[in-house]
Amino acid sequence: MTFLDMLRGAERQNRSLLCVGLDPDPGKFPAGMKGDASRIYDFCAAIVEATADLVIAFKPQIAYFAAHRAEDQLERLMAHMRAVAPHVPVILDAKRGDIGSTAEQYAIEAFERYGADAVTLSPFMGFDSVQPYLKYQGKGAFLLCRTSNPGGDDLQNQHLASVDGQPRVYEHIARLAQGPWNLNGQLGLVVGATYPAEIERVRDLAPTLPLLIPGVGAQGGDAVATIRAGYRAVDGGTTGPVIVNSSRAVLYASSGDDFAAAARREAERTRDVLDAAKAG
Repeated sequence: MTFLDMLRGAERQNRSLLCVGLDPDPGKFPAGMKGDASRIYDFCAAIVEATADLVIAFKPQIAYFAAHRAEDQLERLMAHMRAVAPHVPVILDAKRGDIGSTAEQYAIEAFERYGADAVTLSPFMGFDSVQPYLKYQGKGAFLLCRTSNPGGDDLQNQHLASVDGQPRVYEHIARLAQGPWNLNGQLGLVVGATYPAEIERVRDLAPTLPLLIPGVGAQGGDAVATIRAGYRAVDGGTTGPVIVNSSRAVLYASSGDDFAAAARREAERTRDVLDAAKAG
């Protein structure tokens, strides 16, 4: 199955647009695990098991593993997700961006070492920095477009004087991803939930691409506004998929022994809010 097939299947089976981001911070772990980086796998595996039937995707952020020398735990976690939730796609949040043979190595890391179904990329260095990932048939690649951080304005919101119509940088990226760069239908875009107007603009420019939307929950993005801006469907079938990510709000819903149960309750609540927003 391709990444898009898995995405559509998980959306239907789990009635979900929610992606749970796996950003393990040992300093925020519950008592008994707190401060112990060797328990990263245990913590994340418990979250996965508690939420596997509630999500459209999981999104491990590689920096949270690498910072604690826990890449081996990430490999175990990827295998565990395959076993526990084989129908749920896994997006490796790596934000890689390099050219030539280096990009090829990063693609091997994402798709062969970790077995991810999709990866996040920076498009700043141009199409040849994206192309190596597209050689992996059926895998997905999400390009940073209009990110949720305030500093995104520094570049993404600036006009391109040399391009017809002088689009903003993020608008140009959206057009490239919908058009000439999307050789095999593998591309998606990252657009922050903190900018619903920009989500709607990106959706207008890229009507069929999957949108990975971080920023709901701890970052303050509005879940309902996000869905109304980015989700599109015809006759009950999704035409413009959205993957709404929540990390900290789910992972750290409780600091007690009930952390996994609390994560499930928060994931279920968010899943239902997103699902209800589709009808609005």
